Order: sequence, then structure tokens, then C-alpha cells
Amino acid sequence: MFGSPITWRGDGKYFATLSEVLNSSSKRLKVWERDGGAVHASSEPKELMGSILDWMPSGAKIAAVCDRKAQNEGPSIVFFERNGLERSSFLIGEPIDATVELLKWNCSSDLLAAVVRCGNYDSVKIWFFSNNHWYLKHEIKYSRKDGVRFMWDPTKSQQLICWSLDGQVTVYKFFWVTAVTDESNALVIDGSKILVTPLPLFLMPPPMYLFSLNFPSAVREVAFYSMNGKNRLAALLSNGCLCVAELPTPDTWESLEGKEISVEPCASATPLGSFVHLIWLDPHVLLAVSHHGFNHSNCYFQPSSNEDRLLGFYLQEIELSCSEDNVPGLLTCSGWHAKVSYRNLLEGLVIGVAPNPAKRSSAFVQFDGGEVFEYTSKLGINKLDFKHDELRFSSSCPWMNVVLVGVTEPSKLLLFGLDDMGRLHVGRKILCSNCSSFSFYSNLADNVITHLILATKQDLLFIVDIGDILHGELELTCENFIHVGNKRREEENINFINIWERGAKIVGVLHGDEAAVILQTNRGNLECIYPRKLVLASIVNALNQRRFRDALLMVRRHRIDFNVIVDYCGLQVFIQLASEFVKQVKNLSYITDFVCAIKHENVTEKLYKKFLSPPSCKEQKDLLTNDFKGSDASLDANNKVSLVLLAIRRALDEQVPESPARELCILTTLARSDPPALEEALERVKVIREMELSGSDDPRQVNCPSAEEALKHLLWLSDPEAVFEAALGLYDLNLAAIVALNSQRDPKEFLPFLQELERMPDLLMRYNIDLRLHRFEKALKHIVSAGDSHFFDCMNLMKKNPQLFPLGLQLITDNTKRGQVLEAWGDCLSDEKCFEDAAATYLCCTNLQKALKAYRECGNWSGMLTVAGLMKLEKNEVLQLAHELSEELQALGKPGEAAKIALEYCGDINGGINLLISARDWEEALRVAFLHSREDLVSVVKNAALECASSLIDEYKEGLEKVGKYLARYLAVRQRRLLLAAKLQSEERSINDLDDDTASEASSTFSGMSVYTKGTRKSSAASTASTTASGARDTRRQRSRGKIRPGSPGEEMALVEHLKGMSLTAGAKQELKSLLVSLVMLGEEETARKVQHVGENFQLSHLAAVRLAEDTLSDDTINEHGHTLERYLQKVKTELKDSDAFSWRCRVFLSP
Repeated sequence: MFGSPITWRGDGKYFATLSEVLNSSSKRLKVWERDGGAVHASSEPKELMGSILDWMPSGAKIAAVCDRKAQNEGPSIVFFERNGLERSSFLIGEPIDATVELLKWNCSSDLLAAVVRCGNYDSVKIWFFSNNHWYLKHEIKYSRKDGVRFMWDPTKSQQLICWSLDGQVTVYKFFWVTAVTDESNALVIDGSKILVTPLPLFLMPPPMYLFSLNFPSAVREVAFYSMNGKNRLAALLSNGCLCVAELPTPDTWESLEGKEISVEPCASATPLGSFVHLIWLDPHVLLAVSHHGFNHSNCYFQPSSNEDRLLGFYLQEIELSCSEDNVPGLLTCSGWHAKVSYRNLLEGLVIGVAPNPAKRSSAFVQFDGGEVFEYTSKLGINKLDFKHDELRFSSSCPWMNVVLVGVTEPSKLLLFGLDDMGRLHVGRKILCSNCSSFSFYSNLADNVITHLILATKQDLLFIVDIGDILHGELELTCENFIHVGNKRREEENINFINIWERGAKIVGVLHGDEAAVILQTNRGNLECIYPRKLVLASIVNALNQRRFRDALLMVRRHRIDFNVIVDYCGLQVFIQLASEFVKQVKNLSYITDFVCAIKHENVTEKLYKKFLSPPSCKEQKDLLTNDFKGSDASLDANNKVSLVLLAIRRALDEQVPESPARELCILTTLARSDPPALEEALERVKVIREMELSGSDDPRQVNCPSAEEALKHLLWLSDPEAVFEAALGLYDLNLAAIVALNSQRDPKEFLPFLQELERMPDLLMRYNIDLRLHRFEKALKHIVSAGDSHFFDCMNLMKKNPQLFPLGLQLITDNTKRGQVLEAWGDCLSDEKCFEDAAATYLCCTNLQKALKAYRECGNWSGMLTVAGLMKLEKNEVLQLAHELSEELQALGKPGEAAKIALEYCGDINGGINLLISARDWEEALRVAFLHSREDLVSVVKNAALECASSLIDEYKEGLEKVGKYLARYLAVRQRRLLLAAKLQSEERSINDLDDDTASEASSTFSGMSVYTKGTRKSSAASTASTTASGARDTRRQRSRGKIRPGSPGEEMALVEHLKGMSLTAGAKQELKSLLVSLVMLGEEETARKVQHVGENFQLSHLAAVRLAEDTLSDDTINEHGHTLERYLQKVKTELKDSDAFSWRCRVFLSP
């Protein structure tokens, strides 16, 4: 056991050793228990190399090295379980003579590193396991004499510390970078291979791939260029070589399936050195950060005299040229030459480099700390022009992207960066504090980024509109990218998508119409999802570009409501573009699906309201007109369904050649109209049937479906009963019978009815059909045309449907019959209580007795007396009628009209004056008294006026007191309610959370004594607590509606409404003005002045109190000095001094 390696499990409960097998070169892995020291498990003998052993910190596997010289292979790394069984292994890809000197797991157990000695160099290899495959992700080569060793940082899982015998210590900090290009082509590094998969064509998870690029050594860095039809890939190898390959266009990559393409290194006159952060500046220039003066930089080339003087980090440009006559668009993997054309010394550590999408041969370089500067080819780094917050980070961000955003000119650059703490930066602003990965979506029309896609550490996927970032509206839409638990599910899904597998990250986005996000799970599988927001954005983009077929295909594929096509374009715009829509789509089956889905609801305002923004005003103005030329006048301008289907139907006639499918599609538009145009559809079926029955060789018959097929299609789309009635409406009994038979109806149900109709004369048949279909106007026309023998049926039809009387009068010309029609119409109007119209109708047919009765029923005494004159009644009969009318009007509370009858028809002056006094028509009463020179009646009027003035003065004084009392109570209740609300708010409760009982109880407790009752605070609270059942409470509320209950929740509003109800009515103002004028005429100026003064004070106080109550209702505070009746009285006097509200006053009595 002495000298055997030992490795402990992470929890220290077990440890493992290697022991030799007697009389054999094999070794055995043994697992020991710490507590008892007993052997827990032992493996089978195996050719294990050296004393290398390491237990994964998570405890799942134990790694060892297996010598495979017997199989004529290089070493392999083998994994054991705790029970000693071998789980898996993989070859390290080195020659037979290679040895593994050191093997270590990182602290998170996802990376395995080893020092492999081969030939004259040692290499540090780092593997990663995903989808049941071990990938060699990085290789660092050192000279063998350096004796390199390493260790993983115990707390930082992606930090590796290497040291050599000469004392040089290097710390490597690794970051995962997703190599998915802007065209969504995935590049996966696997040792000396790059696995290539175009994700838009094949969604294959690694290690599967479409084709691979093979290199002479392990790949360390890769960069891809795709623009203007050129697709080039550059790779830096672990041996210091640079390889370049030109690939064909991605749409031809299917022909490369399964191929392994070898790429030759670039020829270079001088060594290129070791570098990182490799990007393309243009198709012929690479930009990289090179490092000189390190052991791992010089192990594979001898520096020249110039190179020997270099030390530190440099930005260097590498120019590329191809000696072969390469043809653009074809595969070129050899003949490339590279040379360093420009080198710029760096003063700090570079964290990242990103190309500038807005400027050719330019890039942005990020230094440690987040400083970002622009680099221009041949000019170097410009540190003067970029001092804005948008182009720098507040901390170092290993993941950096520069994107072009904005649809207006000039476009704007946004700098996105993700630091190792999960903070997503946009310039100096932190957009999200828990981001795990992010990407961008472009509509491909102008390559401008429109959406940011980010995943959070809580496994939520957010789709963010770039416009929200630019306008600072992100907090309103995404709620800081944190899941809010108390939101409803349907509201949550609008803002984010739950990622179903923990730890999944965004690896790519399919741009344009694909609108997909590709996620990679921890297991390595790829999942493709189509977020609703991106899908709708791609549909909207297609509609803006008038690509209707593409938009319709996306709607069908993603099961989006078809109405979005119409609603987003706008009804009038789509109607004008319907012809282009049909022309592009072509597929009649797709058009039929679209037609069947159209409905009145605007989905952009309801279903997709939070996903869509309204279309640009410019496009609407370009195409929008006030009306649709050629639309039927019978169609409502707001009838979306009928207007759209009419436009589609006309477009089908214009754009699509005649065929059976087109005819069925047109029938669909008719059947789906609102209301369904079934009669027009049946007319088309009838034409087809007549062509079939005629037996002629009509060329149109070839392009039409059979009548039976068309009819069945119509019945499938519509209610069979409605189609049967529509067939009856065409008065074609044979067609109706065919419809009934094809709708699976029992012949016993319809044959007797149809046979009965067939036996009738044509007009009577039509009349009966119209009655059945409730087409009463047509029925009336047909029964009138049938002759005088059917006049009785005609009258019955009009009596049952009074709306037909005007049409009947128009159709009937015989005077006698017209009189009967008018009398019947009058009777119907009387039954409907329309006595004025009934009287006029009776007069038209000279039925004066019924006209008199109708006028009496509606209280029109003037019309009654006029009709009495037309009837030539005797004088005593007229006098008796006038007395009766006067008494009736008095009983109805109309003394003014009764007075007019008494004076004009009955000659009763005393009674007339008394009635005028009752009506408070003082001026008219005085006029009549002086007209007849009756001083006694003048005295009667004067005494009544003085008595009325006295009562009004008392009434207004009492009203003034009530206004003050109600206002004081209102202010007290309002003040206490505000205090209660403030108290509840301080306790983090809302007044809205209280139910009616609680609010009532609280209000009663604070209110104390009431101005309406003598109850105490105790009795009020007890009364409130006694409300138990909601039904009983509702009953009490109904009974007490309109009353003011002290302490009730609605007391404030009830007080305000009561105050408003105390205002002077228009009639009261008129009576008041008449009284003032009459008192002046009677010499009672002082009384008139007093009445006006008291009335004016009451009206001013009332208006001031109402305004004060309304102002305090909308305010959360009450100002004891500002909210007073006196202050508001001054405001009202100033503002309403000469308004119409005080037009009843006499100027002679106005106070100075």
C-alpha cells in the first residue's frame, strides 16, 4: 500500500486507492470506508497507468488513466463508480507513447483537466462531458523542460492555475462561449475537429453534426465571417497554427452531410504567436489579442529577433490571402497565406473584443474593469471619442455583444455585456441582475436587432422589445425579470416563459420568419421553442412588407388567430389589399381556412393586445381611404366579417381561374358572411343544377362542382334549417326538397308541407312562404296582389304586424278599404297607448268620435274642444264638456290649464282667478282681474301673493339652515373618514380591503353623535354589528335607498346628493320672478325686496355648499381655512354674479 495514490470523496466518507495485483502488471481500484477502514468495494484488475487517481467532488465518478498499449492505442481515461464497477471511458487522442502525468476535477465536477506528456512537449488538456460524449475543449502546450503542473481553484470552478519549474505562474480564467453564428450555424469544438450544424436546417444536438472540419491539432479559438455571400472560418490551433476555410453558402450544406473536411494551416513567413479573442474585421483581415513572453507561447515556435523583444499583450491584425484560384461560394481549405500587418501594444488586460456592426474594419475592445474603446484598422485604439455611458460597462463583462438597433436613421449602437455574477449590462446601466444567457432576434429585413432574448437563473425566458430598452419602459413590461407569485397565470405567460428544465441556456436564435429560440439543457440536448411574442413580431414584419403568404403560413404553423392579419393591417387597408392577398396565397384550401376564421372581434385589442403595437401611421396613411369602393351599400361599414368576405369573394373572381375549388371557396364566403348570404349561395347552386338538367355542353360546367357537392358543402358550413328556409325564400320548391333530402331530414316532415304549397296559386304560395319566413312585407305585397277576396287576410296580417300599415296604405288604393286600414291602425295605436298618433289617424279616416276619445285619453283638452267643434256639438254639450275637462285637469294637478278652460269656455272668472293663484301665475291672475275690473279679485290676488311671499321667506330661511347643517355634517364625516384611511394606511392596510360592515362600524365609531338621530356611539356600533346575513343587508339597503343613515358607508355621497337636490328648479325660478313682479305691481316693494334677498341668499349658499362638497370629495385632505362656506360664498358671488342661474332676480332690488 505504501506509495499508492489516495483520493477522497467530497464528503470524506470514502477514499479510493490503487493497488497492484500479484504476479501481474494490472492494478485494482479499491474503495475504503473511513470509519471502519474496511474495503467497501474493489474493481476488476485493469491496466491502469501510474499512480493517477481523482474522485469527482460530487462523488459520482472516480477518474483514472488506462494504459492501452496492448490494443495499440494511446492512453484512455476510465471512470469507476463507488462500487468498483467501470462506468465509461474515452481515448485522449494521443500516440501510444504518451503518458498522463496529472489528472484533476474542478470544484463543480464538470471539467476534467490532465497534463499529458508527448514527445518534446507537455500539454494541459481540458475535457467537458455533455450528451454522453467527452469533448476536448482546450489544450495548452508547454515545453517538456518546463515541467508544467496545475491545480483548479477550490472555489472558482472555471479558474485554472498552472506553474512551471522556472517559477512562472499563469492563471487561466475560462468562460463558456456559444459558437452559434448570426445565421444560426452551430460550431462545436471537439479536440482537433469543429462540428458544424446549420440549426435552421437540422436541429441536431452535439455530438451529432452535419459535417466536420478536421485540423492538424486541437482547436483553441474559432471565428466565423458571413456577409455579402462570403462564409469564412478561422481557427487557432494549440500548436500555434492558424487555419482558414471558405465554405459554400449554407443553403448548399446538405450536400456536405457526413463529410469530414481537412483544413490545412496557413502559410506564414513569420510565426503568428499565441493569441485569444479572434474576430474578423473584414473578409481578409483578422483581429486578435496576442501574448508574448510566456512559456506556453513559445513551446512550438522559435521567436525571431524581432519577436524576442516582444513582451506582454498586443492587438494584431492578420491579413489573409489565398494563392489558389478560389471561386466564391465553393469550398476552399488550403492555399491560404497569413501575415501580421499591424500590431498595437496594449496597456491593460483585454476581456473581450466584438466587431462593430455599423462600421467596416472596426471593433470594440473591452479592458479589465469594463472600459470599452473603438479599434479602427491600421489606426489602433481611439480613446478620445468614446466617453459616453452607453459604450462602457460598470464592471468586466466576459460576454459582450454590440448590436445595431433602431428603425430610423441613423441607427444606434447598443453595447450589451454579461458579467460572471449574472448581471446583464447595457452600457453603464444594469438591465437584469439574474441573467444566465442572452441573445438577439432580428427580422432579417434590415439586419437591425428588434428583440433581446434572455434567460434568468430562475429558469425564466424573457422576450424584450428593444424599443422598451431605448425608451426606458422595461420596468413596466418585465417587472425586473423576477417572477411575481401572486399574479394570475395568464398574465404571467405574457411576460415570460417558464423553461421546463433547470439550467438550460440560450444557444441560438432563428431569425426572420422562423422566430425560434434554441435552448441547450444541461444534458446537452437542444430544444427549439417559438415564443408567442417573437412569432407575432415575425407575422407583423411580414404584413408590413406585404408578404401575405408568408404571414398566413406562419399563422397556420403556430396556430395564431387568423384575424390578426386583418386587424393589424386595418379593415379598410386589408379590403383594398384583398386582391393581392388572394394572388399571393393561391392555395384555395388556405383561403377557405382563413375565411372560416374571420370574426368581428379585434384580436389586436384583446387577445394579442400586450404582444402587438399598432401599425405605423405612415403605412396606414399610404393605403387607408374613407370607404371601400364597390362595397355593397346594404353592408354596415363596421361589419368586419361581411366586408372582408366580400373583398375576398371579388378577389377570387378576379385573380383565380374558374375551378370547382374556387366555386366552393366562394360558397364558403357567402355562408360565413354575417348574416349568411344563403340565398345568393343557393342561387349559384341553382345555376349549376340548371346546367346539369339542361344537358347542354356548357364549358362552364367543367369548372363547377356538381350541384350535390356544392349543396353538401353549403350544408356543412351552415345550419341545415337555415339553408332550407333560404331555399324556400327563393320560391323554388324543388330546390327546397333537395336541400331537405341532403340534410338528412325525414320526408314526413317536409313533403306534406311542400306538396300543399305546390297546390296553391303562385301568389298564395309565396304569401305562405313569406309568412313562414317572417318576411311580412313581402307577404303583404303578395296577399294584396292576390285580389280583393283576400282583403280579410290582408287586414289580419297588418293587425298582427302594425309596422306594415304604412306599406298597406301605399299598396291599397281603394278609399273605402284605406279607411278601414286607417281605423284599424288607429285602434292599434290606441292599444299601444299612442293616443296622439291614434287621434291623428282617426281624423284621417274622419272617425271623430274615436278621435275625441283618443284626445281625452292623452289629456289634450285643446284637441278635444277642437274635435267637438268639428262634430258640431250643441253649446250646452260643449259647456258640459269644458266643465268636465276643468275638473279633470284640477285633479291631475294642472290648475293653469284648468283656469284657461274656466275663463275661455265656462266664463267662470272667480274660479279662473283662484285656479291661476293655485298655479302661482300671479301676473296672469292680476291681468284677468283688471281685465274684468274686479277690485275684489285684485284684493284676493294681493292677499294670496303676500301669503305666498311670507311662506317662501320662511321656507328659504329653513333651507338656508339645512344647507349649513348638512354641509357641517358632511365635512365632519369626510374629515373622520380621511383620518381613518390615514390610520389604516399607516398600518399597511387599504381602506378598500374593508367590507361594508367593517367600514360602517369604523365610521360609526368615529362619528359619535349624529345630526339626524339621538343615538349614541354605543348604539350605532351595536346596530352595525347586528348585520349578519348578506341577503338581509341587501334588503335593508333597498329600503333605505335615498335616505341618509348616520355612520353608513354611503353617508358622504348621500349628503352630497341631498345638497344637490335642494337646488331651485326652473319652474320655481319662473314662479319666483312672477311673484316679484306682481308684488311690485301691487305696491308691495318691501316685501318683494325681502323675498328676493332671502331667495338669493339661499341660492348662493346652496351653490357654495355643493361646490365645496365636490372639491373635498376629490381631495384627500380638508383645509380648515380654505374649505369654509364663507370663502366659497365669496367665490360664487364673484363668479356667478350675472349668470343665468340668477336671471329670476329683479335688478331694482339688487344690493349694492
